[in-house]
Amino acid sequence: MVSSTITRLPGFEHINTYYDSAHNIETAKLLPGDYYVTSSQEAVVTVLGSCVSACIRDRVFGIGGMNHFMLPIHEGERSNWKGAGVVDNITRFGNYAMEHLINDILSNGGMRKNLEVKVFGGGRIVKGLSDIGACNARFVLDYLKEERLPVVSKHLNGDHPRKLYYFPKTGRVLMKKLASLHNDTLIKREEKYFRAIENAPVGGEVDLF
Repeated sequence: MVSSTITRLPGFEHINTYYDSAHNIETAKLLPGDYYVTSSQEAVVTVLGSCVSACIRDRVFGIGGMNHFMLPIHEGERSNWKGAGVVDNITRFGNYAMEHLINDILSNGGMRKNLEVKVFGGGRIVKGLSDIGACNARFVLDYLKEERLPVVSKHLNGDHPRKLYYFPKTGRVLMKKLASLHNDTLIKREEKYFRAIENAPVGGEVDLF
């Protein structure tokens, strides 16, 4: 057991972390609706089906993070952002997930002019159902275009789930396409999560990016 030497930023204590021996790094694990920001030498990992993750960092100061959202947009009132963490689970929606991630990076020392973005996910892993993945993918690209934030890399749509490792200090991303063998667990998780939030108030190839 390797003890952690990472000091987390305030507000992210609820995010599950573990030591990833394969990559020799402390790692934060995101589930749908989560986001995480760090200024330390850490990785952030998640598995995406129809969900989308944006990996954003200040390329000069090395502070950055990742979100994981399931639905593209919520048209209600703007969120009452008070800093880090999930606020009333509102970050299940892409517009809030992006807003919170960017704001937390900036509030912890990042500068907007230094931000770089990489986006992943939005797969259609259940044939015959509505393509929420495509909606998520369109949303994130439209959002970033409107905010004038540069997308330096993207891997969106398709019919495979993806496992994603992001290293905010360097901007490195490792993405693995998961074989259909693994789809059932991911599909059940996404369906369960979608049902939970719907009524809630407001091995394949490895690519290196």
